[in-house]
Amino acid sequence: MTIDTSMSNRKNKATISDVLRQAITASGKTYLELERETGVHRASIMRFVTGERTLRLDMADKLTDCLGIVASVRPKRS
Repeated sequence: MTIDTSMSNRKNKATISDVLRQAITASGKTYLELERETGVHRASIMRFVTGERTLRLDMADKLTDCLGIVASVRPKRS
């Protein structure tokens, strides 16, 4: 799965939330399927995707594991 990490309103930097939202949408999985696979309630996933709420880190961890998202850390350039 390819995720677009460019965001014009953030100096071309996508946030972790942006990437996760795109991955959820691109996965083609229903909120119910994600709930069953992760234990994260589907209403929480839906509210996150629509921007109504944020996710706790433990929920985001479960979703990233399920969706195969791997985070990497790069030092900030000065």
